[in-house]
Amino acid sequence: MPKSGFAVLVGRSNVGKSTLLNALAGSKLAITTPKPQTTRKPVQGIINDELGQIVFIDTPGVMQKSRDTLTKKLLQYVKDSLKDVDVVLYVVDPTRDIGNEERQVLRAMHRVKAPKILVLNKLDQRERPFLYKYEAVADEFDATIEVSALKGSNLNDLKELIFSFLPEGEPYFPDFQMSTIEQNEWIAELIREKLFLRLRKEVPYSIHVVVDEVEERDNDMLYIAARVLVNQDRYRKMVIGKGGRGIKEIGQAARKELEVVFQRKVFLDLEVEVDPYWVKSL
Repeated sequence: MPKSGFAVLVGRSNVGKSTLLNALAGSKLAITTPKPQTTRKPVQGIINDELGQIVFIDTPGVMQKSRDTLTKKLLQYVKDSLKDVDVVLYVVDPTRDIGNEERQVLRAMHRVKAPKILVLNKLDQRERPFLYKYEAVADEFDATIEVSALKGSNLNDLKELIFSFLPEGEPYFPDFQMSTIEQNEWIAELIREKLFLRLRKEVPYSIHVVVDEVEERDNDMLYIAARVLVNQDRYRKMVIGKGGRGIKEIGQAARKELEVVFQRKVFLDLEVEVDPYWVKSL
């Protein structure tokens, strides 16, 4: 009898959860940037194996700052994702010391009744000075494993470990489906990734992208209309850049990757708007 179930990835910002999800799925499902908290809503990726099916849920990274509306919503997404799951993967980065954010996640782990796996990421790093601190809390988990999400080390062992905790049952999704993410939302996330990579520390993490239209046009071209939403005019100017150079480079980077994915020419129509209330739409 095959096994199937839901596995949620939790941890503080920038520990490699999205990179791990993409590596496990063998496809780009979640955006990855050096900027903290780029994952907004839980992202579901589906892995089909001879042992069964795992539905992964990648959650936003936990940040200590929780006064603003966006961060509060993201923290609520994390809490909701921990409900009714079959196994929890607590992903940590041993190159970083345990701080307030990490303690916040550990407190949340104490309340989780599902089996818990401690995933010690960044096995590829030569120096992991705080590994011993995470190993000290290993007895609070049902299993511990070291992996490298970036290099793909020990990922098959991790999958087998997850399956060992899943119940027997039929798959939740057909075997050809790799994600529950809708096309427009995935395109919006890819554009947002290019924004973060192009602007880096200059751009606020509260930036948002909405895809309004995806349409097949003549000559097998895909037309995509999208809006970049910021909450202040100064950020709008920052995204557009001098002489429109910024938004042009962002659009070119996004278009090139979209053409690879869709295997056709893409016309990406990008606009930048100021909307101080966009967070309410999440």
